Amino acid sequence: MEDQAFIGRQPIMDEKQQIIGYELFFRHSAEAESAVFEDEFKAYSSVLMNTIGGIDMQWLLGDKLAFINVNEAMLKSEFLELMPPKRTVLEILRTVTPSAETVERCKNLREQGFKIALDNPHLSAETSPLLPCADYIKIDVQTLNSAELQKAYNELHASSVKMIAEKVETDAQFEDCKKVGFRLFQGFHFARPETFTSKVINASFDSVLNILNTVSQDGEIKDIEAGFKKDTALSFKLLRYINSVGFGLSCEIQSINHALTILGRKQLYRWLTLLMVTAGENSTPPALMKTSITRGRLTELLGESYFEKHDRDNLFIVGVFSLLDAILKMPMETVLEKIQLPETVSEALLTRSGIYGPFLQLTEACEDSDNKRILEIAELLQFDATKVNECHIAALAWVETLGI
Repeated sequence: MEDQAFIGRQPIMDEKQQIIGYELFFRHSAEAESAVFEDEFKAYSSVLMNTIGGIDMQWLLGDKLAFINVNEAMLKSEFLELMPPKRTVLEILRTVTPSAETVERCKNLREQGFKIALDNPHLSAETSPLLPCADYIKIDVQTLNSAELQKAYNELHASSVKMIAEKVETDAQFEDCKKVGFRLFQGFHFARPETFTSKVINASFDSVLNILNTVSQDGEIKDIEAGFKKDTALSFKLLRYINSVGFGLSCEIQSINHALTILGRKQLYRWLTLLMVTAGENSTPPALMKTSITRGRLTELLGESYFEKHDRDNLFIVGVFSLLDAILKMPMETVLEKIQLPETVSEALLTRSGIYGPFLQLTEACEDSDNKRILEIAELLQFDATKVNECHIAALAWVETLGI
């Protein structure tokens, strides 16, 4: 397992919290923070090629970008060219010496269509010769106060460069960065609620909760339909999602009754979980919504070889609902009082334990790029890096097909 390279990822978003790309972290071992040594290139390039090499065909990210960390040894190697240039941003780490050779290599990569990102160049003693090559500049907002952040932004910002505020972890930081001038952001702010205040569940959420509970208790079709009829927007959303390209049905579904006939209750229940996180889309940040649905799909894919269909549906629900506390801004215990879920699902959501717990833990570790944790859980579940990485990329691709 020590020789496996797992993928971690973190979304990069605009000021409306629409995801514009993902930073993908490849770490060769749990201990390796960024270093990739020459003798590891064979294994490392194999991971890169197998996972990302066919990105144009298998990873349908639309116009989204893949940000890849690049150290000096990688920059000198030839396997960067395995990546699709138009979708790839090469993030040059601060450990890279900005020699004439490095500058020339970056110019050459840009001519091929790659974009270059620089990592916190303001922390260097001298102005980097790589600045003219930069398409993106990242600034770690945790290392600077407001005045220093404004100064760094003013010094480095140019019309040809897009500035990214990284490690944005609170609402206040997000707002401060917007005032400074940043329009791109990266960090856990959107997925990690800071405090919980008393919040009334709005009509859409309430409608979905009622329908979910009716379906889970094997209620009459007429009662399920009645639930939808009380909320036209929900009916529209359900039909829109079911008819989306990601669902792959050959016929168009035009009524809830038809949907029930075609889908069956389990599949309807699954789609209601999606509606649960999208019902409040006016107030729910898109990145948070997308993260929760990606969690659902990844948790489900990781459990495919372990569970029958019914349990895989539950895994999907576990992943999607694992961020309901952030979406609804209330403690998970309060959320679960309102939804009638199987004990095994509630157990995973509350304590990350039980039969589904490890799969959700692995999903969250992938999301956080927590390499030590990924290795521990993958070993426990007897997964290798290839399996986890394939599931991870497949989950991201699937969510993109939903058109959310």
